[in-house]
Amino acid sequence: MGYDMVHFGHANSLRQAKAMGDYLIVGVHTDEEITKHKGPPVFTQAERYKMVRAIKWVDEVVEGAPYVTTLETLDKHDCDFCVHGDDITMTADGIDTYHIVKSANRYKECKRTEGVSTTDLVGASEYSVDDGHSTSLSTDASARSPWTGVSHFLPTTRKIMQFSSGLVPKPGDRIIYVAGAFDLFHVGHLDFLAAVREKGDFLIVGLHTDPAVNRYKGANYPIMNLHERVLSVLACKYVSEVVIGAPYSVTDDLLDQLKVDLVCHGATEISPDEDGSDPYQVPKSRGIFEMVASGNSMTTDRIVERIIEHRLEFELRNRNKEKKERAAFKAYVQAKEQGKNTIDRIVVE
Repeated sequence: MGYDMVHFGHANSLRQAKAMGDYLIVGVHTDEEITKHKGPPVFTQAERYKMVRAIKWVDEVVEGAPYVTTLETLDKHDCDFCVHGDDITMTADGIDTYHIVKSANRYKECKRTEGVSTTDLVGASEYSVDDGHSTSLSTDASARSPWTGVSHFLPTTRKIMQFSSGLVPKPGDRIIYVAGAFDLFHVGHLDFLAAVREKGDFLIVGLHTDPAVNRYKGANYPIMNLHERVLSVLACKYVSEVVIGAPYSVTDDLLDQLKVDLVCHGATEISPDEDGSDPYQVPKSRGIFEMVASGNSMTTDRIVERIIEHRLEFELRNRNKEKKERAAFKAYVQAKEQGKNTIDRIVVE
């Protein structure tokens, strides 16, 4: 898969795939392949390789995996079968990318996570800049693909539990605490979390509420809501636990309850709390605060800038993708009714 703008929907499919076997190998396509078949990706292939490797259910990543999965590919990596969501991906020529392995009965499906897709995240990023509101690419459900944008993500305690590691600190563990928005979870976030995890044994990430993020980031943010951001962070292998709706200012009560040994913050600017106070005054006074450089300059703002810079290309990509997926869904339903597990070539004018 492409795994562009890696989100919790991708992570959820990998969680389900891992549950079907013992060792999960994930193939990630090159920029060239994605551009040819879908349009330009937002993240580079190097960024996408790194992001997928950091998802906690992934054991191995195959870089530059072929766009059409073949039996030779499965055999080369000693894979018994491959897994994909219950949507359909196609080549630029309208061919089901999994038709070979489906015909050989070496294909399994997992449930696609409704209410999230790269298409919608790109659209939300564009529209948040346009009018200050995070919204989907289109509000007309009849014009949308049945696999993207037809529903809103509904967070449940079950979903959060599925993503949670269920770990608790062991006696003697050094506990690290960080907090932030972690909006559109990206390689900058990832490198920061990897850096701070090296400073301890148990990493707790506090996720600020939507109103708090809106206050210090501006009216266009957050692009993803609190629960979506929680799942994105929980999927990261460096994260042990999250605090949902963490207070913006780190308090004595928070530090004592979580038994925090060190509080870290990245090299980005720290905005004052609503009353003008330093949100890290308490850990600073205890001598347990440290600024940690991630070595990565990527920010959520820079991702949005990338999308806006290539806006016309992304909009064309998304329109073409919607057309192909609507046609594929119709063919998919017909194939199921006929008892077939593959569909014929899709031609879209």
